[in-house]
Order: sequence, then structure tokens, then C-alpha cells
Amino acid sequence: MDKALKDVRVLDFTQYLSGPHCTSVLCELGAEVIKVERPGTGEPERVAAPLTPKGESYQFLSYNRGKKSITLNLKDPDGMEIAKKLVAKCDVLVENFSPGVLERLGLGYDVAKEINPGIIYASISGFGQTGPRRDEVTYDVVGQAMGGLMSVTGYEDGEPLKVGISLADYMGGYNAAIAILAALYYKKLTGEGQRIDISMQDSIWAMVFPDRADYFDTLVPPKRLGNRLSSSAPFGAYKAKDGYVVICTITDGQWHNVLKAIGREDLKDDERFATRVLRAKHMKEVESVLDAWLREKTVEEAVAIFRKYNVPSSPVPTFEQVANDPQIRHREMIIEVEQPLSGKVKLTGSVYKMSKTPGNRKQRIPLVGEHNEEVLCGLLGMSKEDLEKLAAKGTISLYQE
Repeated sequence: MDKALKDVRVLDFTQYLSGPHCTSVLCELGAEVIKVERPGTGEPERVAAPLTPKGESYQFLSYNRGKKSITLNLKDPDGMEIAKKLVAKCDVLVENFSPGVLERLGLGYDVAKEINPGIIYASISGFGQTGPRRDEVTYDVVGQAMGGLMSVTGYEDGEPLKVGISLADYMGGYNAAIAILAALYYKKLTGEGQRIDISMQDSIWAMVFPDRADYFDTLVPPKRLGNRLSSSAPFGAYKAKDGYVVICTITDGQWHNVLKAIGREDLKDDERFATRVLRAKHMKEVESVLDAWLREKTVEEAVAIFRKYNVPSSPVPTFEQVANDPQIRHREMIIEVEQPLSGKVKLTGSVYKMSKTPGNRKQRIPLVGEHNEEVLCGLLGMSKEDLEKLAAKGTISLYQE
């Protein structure tokens, strides 16, 4: 199979999650990704829990598959000089340091552009490269909070909640990858590179805003709704005899099918429930009708009946149940990948099911500095003796098999 990004080379100065996630998407789609790590220890995320029994981080295993690892001390003049030579050989540079860090080290966008006018230089940070919050230290939960997500997540009388995954990191990474793909196409048309500035706060706010945009008309702060949807009902997770059932209704037809399923067609002409807007307004009345029926049904019974009447519905499975779901298995969303230390490890498969250029995640992670010789000698023309001299002064660390 061909690779969609087979001729794209990425210089990866990222660590932790948002940046590595971005470059992992590019790598999965066929780009050559050169990951720059600290001499000796490598990226800090290599030892982040949870760990395999052999001590490899599942996070690192997930977001660094297929990359090439080199080591460089960017604070050393020789290390920075090597980094600049690599910029000349690459199409894309991605970094997720705090704003200004790479510039202070000597490799800001203006310097990179002078070296390589066609470079696509992507930065991912908490609040972006400009603005009053630019220099505030950020991790995922700050991005979720400051993007407004925590203010609308949880129950009305409860505390604000983050979602169960690092969504601000993921969305920052995804948005950077999307912007890079657009910039690559623009470069193909014009020959010009460009600067990309992705903010985690922006990424979350852009998701939260559309569902709460009426605030600017009403000036009434949106309430937390738990599992409900502000614009429709019933919509969410509802308690049955032995667990929870998810029900989603958007159209009037779906609401009428719910009434058929629960034997309450007498409510079809009830003016309180005549439209989606009215059902949302009378959400508690809608849910009381549904609750009375669900409390007499098991999850399996309720879902079977709803599906019979074409109502979007499902149980709320545990993580273990999802991991064993036949659809997940059929779609190869759990694969085994041979890793350097841990042997075969189960990781996620590719979401990119493409007929000509599918994503490839069946690749192992690199060891620290594993590709020093391939990249520094093969790409930059250095000798093994050069590498030994650099290692002796701490500019790089030699790869030990």
C-alpha cells in the first residue's frame, strides 16, 4: 500500500502528549518523523505510568510508533547547529515547548524560515503564541478548564468535571495535524511554507461554543446538564433495572418511535412534546415518562425494544466490555505490536481506514538515539568519529543495542 505522506519529513521537538499525538498522526499516514530527544534519558514520557511489566510507558508506546529517534542537547551550540542543519532537510517542524523556549534556544520561526523558506513550523501550546495568557504554564486540565469545557461538564448541583481523557491535549494535537496537512497542500500549490499556532484553549473553546452560543443573546450562563443535551430530549444515559441505557432522539420521528417502544403513543399529540425545542423545554416531563418504563426493564430488554423501533440506543459498557466488543475487534482497533523491551503489546489500531493509503500503526517505538547514525550520518553526512566526539562532550548520547 502507498503512504499518503511518504515524501514528507518531519522534525519532531515534542514531548508528553499534544505534540507527540500530532506527529504520530503524520507518521501513521506515512511521514518520516525524526524525534529529537534528550541525550541519555530521552523524552520524559518514556517512563510515564501506566507501564508495561518491562517498564515501557503505554502512552509513549501509543504515540511514538514508527518514529526515528535521535538525541540532541539543544542548549549546546553544536547540538543547535545540528538541529538547524536538520531544518534544512525537513518539510515540517513541530514543537510544543512553552512559547518562546525554542526561540530563546536559537531556533524560532524566523531563524527556521531563513534556513528553509519552505518550512512549515507548527507550535502547540496551552494559550497560543500571542495574547495575555501566552506565558501561563498549561497542562491538559487547564486547557479543559480555560476552554470552558469544565464549566459545562457534570451535573447542575455538582462540581465541575474534566472529561475522562486528556481531551485538550488530543484536540490540540489533532488540530495541529489538520493544519499541517492544509499547509502541505498550500506549499504544493505555491512553494511557500508558513507558521502554525495552535492553542489548547482555542481547541476546546471551538468545541464548546457552538452548543452554548445562545449565551451571547441571553447573557445567561449555560448550566451543566450531566448526560443531557440542551437542545433535545430524551438524550443521554437513563437508569434501567440493572444498569444504564443510552437513548438519543433528535427528530420528531425518533420521538414518535420512542413512544411506540414504551407503549405511550397517547402522548404523540401532547403539545408539550410537539417539537424538539419543546421537548428540551419540558425535559423533566419527558424523562419522567421514560423513567417509569425503564425501571421495569433490564438494559438488554430496553435496548432490544428501542432498536426494534429504530431508536438510537445502546447499553453503557465497561472498558472491558468495549475491549471485547466484536465491532472493535472486526475493525482491528486492538492490535499486537512487537516492542523493543516488552515484546508483544496490545495497542490501538488505526482509525484511518482508507482504500489506497490506510494508516499504519503496526510499528514499534524507537529506542533512545536509535537512529543517530542513520539520520546524522546518512542525512547530514557526519562520520561515526564525529558522533563519538559529540557524545564525549554530551551533545548526543550514543545508541547502545
